[in-house]
Amino acid sequence: MNRAEYPAPLRSLIAELKRLPGIGSRSAERIALWMVQSPDSHPESLARAIECVKREIQPCERCGFFSEANLCPLCLDTSRDPLLLCIVEQPTDILPLERSGAFRGFYHALGGKISPLDHVGPESLRIPALLQRLREHPPHEVILALGADVEGEATSHYLGDMLREFPLKVTRLAQGLPAGTGLEYADELTLSRALSGRTSLAAHP
Repeated sequence: MNRAEYPAPLRSLIAELKRLPGIGSRSAERIALWMVQSPDSHPESLARAIECVKREIQPCERCGFFSEANLCPLCLDTSRDPLLLCIVEQPTDILPLERSGAFRGFYHALGGKISPLDHVGPESLRIPALLQRLREHPPHEVILALGADVEGEATSHYLGDMLREFPLKVTRLAQGLPAGTGLEYADELTLSRALSGRTSLAAHP
């Protein structure tokens, strides 16, 4: 006796949804069934939006944020302070800092953090692009806005040592960020206070 199963197209959709971060088997099944059964699901619109994002969104050549062109609006904003550069782990860390309203400089997303267990070393990050920016358009201050976990701390110390050769001030966010987490888990007030109370990490000799 054959066991009842969903039709192959539905099983395929569930399998694809399970690949998404944070979506388990049961959640994938519920989403797929909602798409099939709900008159408000509009799967065609979802498919078009996904295709549009894959086709039109790219990393900003300068800071790594999401952009529709070579440079994002943040990097093209002439009202921002060119003497301040904030280094973050991921492009998604930029928006929480922007929403805090406490920073009006420019950003540089590394694309990750040093994590030997995950086979991520300095060579895997956007550090060469950072060094090129510092040489071509040297700021007065670099702010390390990295996570408070072990990997974030290791990345901060690595960058702090590397940046000693440049004639600039290197600071890091003040304590108060949730321990062991990244910027995406901090509220706007916490980030604002962390920026305003940032402390010196390394100074040029």
